[in-house]
Amino acid sequence: MNDVELVVVEDEREVASVVAARLARAAREGGNVVLTGGKTPERAHEQAAKLEPDWSKVELWWGDERCVAPEHEDSNYGMAKRTLLDRIERPPRGVHRIKGELGKEAAAAGYEQELDDAELDLLLLGVGPDGHIASLFPNAPTLRQRTKVLPAEPGLEPFVDRVTLSLPVLRSAREILFLLAGEGKADAAARAFAGEPSENTPASLVRAKDGRTVVILDRAAAAKLPA
Repeated sequence: MNDVELVVVEDEREVASVVAARLARAAREGGNVVLTGGKTPERAHEQAAKLEPDWSKVELWWGDERCVAPEHEDSNYGMAKRTLLDRIERPPRGVHRIKGELGKEAAAAGYEQELDDAELDLLLLGVGPDGHIASLFPNAPTLRQRTKVLPAEPGLEPFVDRVTLSLPVLRSAREILFLLAGEGKADAAARAFAGEPSENTPASLVRAKDGRTVVILDRAAAAKLPA
C-alpha cells in the first residue's frame, strides 16, 4: 500500500469531519474540486459549509452523474446543492454540473467540452461495496476507454443511465481522496487498497499519477486491511 496514505478514524461521523475539513481548506486555497455522491459526502458538505462560507475561489465539478433532472432525488448535483451550495454565503466561481437530463451521450459530450484541459486539484471518490468508483463498474468496457467523459450503463440501483469521468481523468487529479465508512465497505477496501490492481475492483485502478492518494476509512471499513 505504498501508493496510498491510509487514515483510519473511529466512525462515519469522523470520516465526514475529516473530509469536511479538507473541503473547507480547498475552498480557501482555490482551484478545481471534484465532488462525489453518497451519504458520507452529504454530512461532509454540511460541515464544510459551516467551516468555510466563502467558496468563491473554487470551481466545482462532479465525478459522475445519473441521467436525471438536477432537482431529482438521485442527482449528485442536486444533493450537493441541498447540502453545500444552498448553505454557503459566497458561491463558487464556477459550478460545472453534468446535464444528465439531456441523455448520456449528449451529457457526456457537453461535459467533456466544458472540462477541456482543466487541471483537477482535489477529487473526492466514494467506493461501492462492489469496488466501483464514480460510474465505473467492475469489468465494464468503460474501464478500457480513454475518452475523458463517458456515457455509462448502470451497474446498480438506481438503474438509470449515467455519465462518468474516465480512469485517465481521475488519475490526473493532484490529490485523490477516497472516503469509505461501514462494514459493508470492508471487502471492497481490502481489494482496492491491499490487493493487486484489477478490473474486478475499479477502485484499485485509481491512484494519482503525479500527486497524492489518500484513503479515509472508519474502523469498520478498515477491518480487513492488513495491520
